[in-house]
Order: sequence, then C-alpha cells, then structure tokens
Amino acid sequence: MHGVDEYAYGMWVVAAFNIGIFLFFIFSFLKPRGGQEWRGMGVVTAFLVALFAEMYGFPLTIYLLSGWLGDAYPVLQPFSHKFGHLWVVVFGGSTFAWVAVMGLSLLLMIMGYLLLSKGWTQIHGARGGLVTDGIYAYARHPQYTGLFLVIIGFLVQWPTLLTVVMAPIMLYAYVHLSKVEERRAEAEFGDEYREYAAKTARFFPPVNQWKAFLTVEIEEPR
Repeated sequence: MHGVDEYAYGMWVVAAFNIGIFLFFIFSFLKPRGGQEWRGMGVVTAFLVALFAEMYGFPLTIYLLSGWLGDAYPVLQPFSHKFGHLWVVVFGGSTFAWVAVMGLSLLLMIMGYLLLSKGWTQIHGARGGLVTDGIYAYARHPQYTGLFLVIIGFLVQWPTLLTVVMAPIMLYAYVHLSKVEERRAEAEFGDEYREYAAKTARFFPPVNQWKAFLTVEIEEPR
C-alpha cells in the first residue's frame, strides 16, 4: 500500500531552476531577433512555465481529473510524483510504464538536442551564407525540428491540460516563422534556394533518412 499522505510537490525553487535551465539551453541555440521570433519564444517560455509548475509546484491536471480517474483507476494518488503521473495511473501503477515513458521522452529530447546543437553549429559557421549540407541536406529547418522533438518529449513525459493546449499553438507559431524565413531566403538566394527547397523536407525527412539526419558529422568551419 502506497502512502496516501505523500506530498511530493510545492518545490517551486526546483520548478524555477528547471525553467531557467531549459530556457538558457533553448536560447543558446535559437536566439530571437525579430518580433515574430520573440513571440514564438514567448510561447515556448509559457509552455515550460506551465510544465514545470505542474511537475514540481502543484499537479493541477491530475488534481482536476482525480474525480474521474479516482473511480476508474484506484491506484491514483494525486500528490505522489509516481502515482500522480498520468501515464502511470492509466497503466495501473506499472513501474514498467514509468520507465518506458521516461525512456521514450529522454530519447526524443536527446534527439532534439542533437539537432538544435548541430543546426546552430552550421548556421554560425556559415556567417550568413546559404546552408544546404550536413543536417540541412535532410531538412530545411532542423533546429525547429529539434525544438519540436524536445517539446514532444516533454508531452510524453508529463502531459498536462495546459501544455497539451499550448503545444499546437507553439508548433503553429514556428511553422509560420519557418515560412517567413523561407521567403527571406528565397529573396536573397533566388533559384539556388528554390531548388534546395524543392528537394528538401521542411522539418521531418523521410523515415529512412532519420539515422543519417541524426548522426551526420558536421565539419568545423575553417
């Protein structure tokens, strides 16, 4: 029998620390410049605040759903980190479910980090030139792909009512931003960019290219 009096929340300092760490990480690779980029980053910030506030501060989603989940899933303990976790509750308190969810979310976030890091390295090294090799040979906006994977990883790990609502808004903001950037690139590079765009996916390359997409080596700029 699990302790019903366990209270694993109220850790607002930990929540603030995690928000700061992940914002620093994302800002390091996606530096906003114009108003649209700042708006997109604002949605990302709101997503992270909502996520970590529920992960460590107060479990609003599981608390609001506890009336229904408490009848359907007796294992529910809203204020326990493990047994207040939505996926663990749905799968009957299974430790395997906990490990599987955490493993999948970690994998997605590592993939996202790799793409963010490699994309930044190439863009920084190009110094304003058109980049079409390395990971950019597989996707036109690999850094945004990386951000999407990080966000999806968080959704897999700790879905909440607020983040599930906010994630599509954030995705829409960055899809729109990518189109704005493409219009700028087309105006600057002309046919060279149009030919590149015609043969390269915007965010997600074909499944059979993902291994190369994630493992391609980036040459250091000379």
